[in-house]
Amino acid sequence: MDVNATELEAYLSEALGAAAVETEELSNGLNLVVAVSTEDGRAYTLRRPNKLRHTDLFNDLKQEYGLLQRLRDTGIQAPAPVLFCDDASIVGDSFFLATRLDGATVPLGSDLPERFRNPPSRGKVADRLIDTLAEVHSLDVGPFEDVCERQTPLEQIALATDRLDEAAGVTGRERPTLRAVGQWLRRNAPPSPTTLVHGDFRPGNVLFAGTDEPEITGVLDWETAMLGDPLTELGYLLLRWRDDGDPTPPLGGLEARYADEDALGDLREANEHGLAPFTAEAGSPTRRELVARYEDETAIPFENERFYRAHAAFMLATIWEDLHRYRTEAGDESGFEPLVDYMTMVADSIVSGEFRL
Repeated sequence: MDVNATELEAYLSEALGAAAVETEELSNGLNLVVAVSTEDGRAYTLRRPNKLRHTDLFNDLKQEYGLLQRLRDTGIQAPAPVLFCDDASIVGDSFFLATRLDGATVPLGSDLPERFRNPPSRGKVADRLIDTLAEVHSLDVGPFEDVCERQTPLEQIALATDRLDEAAGVTGRERPTLRAVGQWLRRNAPPSPTTLVHGDFRPGNVLFAGTDEPEITGVLDWETAMLGDPLTELGYLLLRWRDDGDPTPPLGGLEARYADEDALGDLREANEHGLAPFTAEAGSPTRRELVARYEDETAIPFENERFYRAHAAFMLATIWEDLHRYRTEAGDESGFEPLVDYMTMVADSIVSGEFRL
């Protein structure tokens, strides 16, 4: 852990009114995330931004904390904010503390917890995801006006295209097919409803618990939340879902271009089984069934589905290109290039109509 645990525990003990007996690093990527426990049995999670978090891709930490404060008054399961610290001397930057929730996420490419690897549980996982997404999109936007920016899909596309320009200036690589997808999206953007949008709603940001049946105990990582079009978020979740008969883009070009066997192996798996492999297993509903449940829960019709699914693939590809640029600038190894190429092929196949809902 790149902080002084003794100093941190001393600060937290005073702030919480109970001795902090243990701190443990959970992750150190976009944010440093540290588990904190106290002598009276309370459990928290500390969240400190790292360098990339300070870019315009993400809300600042104080915005995220303010959003969690407002979510506390809703039925959305999210970490409850406990304290915000602006003193950078404690852990090297501002940080906040929130309650630690039970459960486990399902990261990209991972299977469900073993007890949920059966058809009924897969169906319930999908239902819980859609119902939770619908709850977020059904909240009154008023309380979030001062902690979330408004952003339409067209504004998102424009900002993403600007970032492609910046990335090309660093990497020297243009992305003509991805840019063509962006141009198609501009021409085909529908009128947009506005709700609270998590911005990165996926199984990897949702905590699942329960013994016999899966239950969602928390939605994590609100640093990309905005007031925007909820159907972009439904499109993003659908992008991770696998249906029988989905096209499998040819990977021969990527295999010839790149030598990163780990990245290529992940892509072969994703191409065959989807970004969330459990969605291809028995009991998991189809994308159309997910859409029907979402429409029933929100009364928002999922029209222009090709736009929203292509938008999701385009945005994910540009984010991965951004991450590749930042690693290149830092002189670090990057395995993001084949991922960008692959998601560009997916986006193009949605635009062409080959990859259907």
